[in-house]
Amino acid sequence: MSTPAASPRRAIVHLAAECFPHARTGGLAEAVHGLAAAQAAAGEQVHVVMPLHRSVRAADDAHPAGEPFDVVVGPRAEWARLWRVGRSDAPTIWAIEHEGFFGRDAIYGGADGDYPDNPRRFAYFCHAALQAIAAQHDGPVVLHLHDWHTALAALFLRESSRHRALSQRTRVILTVHNPGYQGHFSPNVLPDLGIPWSLFTWEHLEWYGKVNFLKGGLTYADRVFTVSPSQAAELLTPAGGFGLYEIFQALGPRFGGIINGIDQRIWDPAHDPQIVAPFGVDDPAGKTACKAAAQDRFGLPRRADVPLFAFVGRLVQQKGLSLVLESPHLLQQDAQFVFLGQGERRFAEGIRSLAERLPDRISLHYGFRDELEHTIIAGADALLMPSQYEPCGLTQMRAQRYGTLPIVRRVGGLADTVSDGETGFAFDAFSTEAFAGATGRALACWQNPAAWQRMMRVAMQRDFSWREPMARYFEAYDTTGAAT
Repeated sequence: MSTPAASPRRAIVHLAAECFPHARTGGLAEAVHGLAAAQAAAGEQVHVVMPLHRSVRAADDAHPAGEPFDVVVGPRAEWARLWRVGRSDAPTIWAIEHEGFFGRDAIYGGADGDYPDNPRRFAYFCHAALQAIAAQHDGPVVLHLHDWHTALAALFLRESSRHRALSQRTRVILTVHNPGYQGHFSPNVLPDLGIPWSLFTWEHLEWYGKVNFLKGGLTYADRVFTVSPSQAAELLTPAGGFGLYEIFQALGPRFGGIINGIDQRIWDPAHDPQIVAPFGVDDPAGKTACKAAAQDRFGLPRRADVPLFAFVGRLVQQKGLSLVLESPHLLQQDAQFVFLGQGERRFAEGIRSLAERLPDRISLHYGFRDELEHTIIAGADALLMPSQYEPCGLTQMRAQRYGTLPIVRRVGGLADTVSDGETGFAFDAFSTEAFAGATGRALACWQNPAAWQRMMRVAMQRDFSWREPMARYFEAYDTTGAAT
């Protein structure tokens, strides 16, 4: 009797508009890379497919990995080619080349707003990625989509005859990293994308008279997750569902929340090459040198006798900057404040104006550099993160690893990762009064070094690795039925 042939090994393929370190605008890129890398380290066959953005093409280890192929999007055929990025198979990174769509300065748009051809750019990317996957893998596939940019891949996979063979052996998981961005466009884009008008209904793509890419992904995915249990609960409510709460409710048990992780090898104060002195739970002395280095780097006087507050992130309303700028009680304290990020002009100008009036207490670095984030996180005493909403958040996890206690609004992933009075300070209402209450408690605690250091030690021992989230995703992959 002949031995049965072994079943083909499954391939886990992440589809994302960005992936750290090759292209990054925020936490999405890091979450995609972190999960994919953890899965690969666990022995899975893992791939990430992303666009060949200008920053990706510029990498020393990026090179073409195949012959050009045609991608039909609506009435036109586009040229495409697959590139390999990096030399590691943990995970394997692939990029879709199309100079017209992706050879641009930014990923989503410029100073004048989003690129007007974003619907076609990302529809093309979804089709091209599906064709590349079908050519590369002939066994079972777990297609893991990330955010609205890739959501149409679920629709194309299930509705387009050209992807039928792949559809029959593919399970589709969609992770919603930021439900505030959904891909809303005029229905006039449908013919250009090759999507029939029959799908412009409330059951598929229609959303208040517009096309909603994310809604299409929610409709066709086998399982849907957001990036924290608390965010999942919020999305089921009219107040927190970003206009899609009925869709999330209709998913029933197919919807849930899995908190993101961080790479604790990179975010480890005991072995971080980007900070001036190592430190840890048993030997925290190095944090004093890191605070002095952060003060030097951002032009503030070296003062160990005042707390150093840090803000790291996009300068946008979502991050709660209005609460910070409208809290004179906090800004008038004998304390120092460092801001790192870029975003809306009104917030940048507001912080810059404060820094000009109070140069010994407030500093702004407009822009973002990885090295500066490490410097701030290691040196600050407290992190300001009073977000209006926060699906998951990564900075508050990193901060706790470095003994920098977060001050957060109890929402989304912040509620799931910061324990009030134990590893940070939390408040509920999105108001200056509630924010002032939390910062007041933080300032009072800082005046009690023994209490502050106890909280630091607890925070630094928190486990924010990808181990548990990865196990949850594996369970979803294993229990989700593939299309037949």
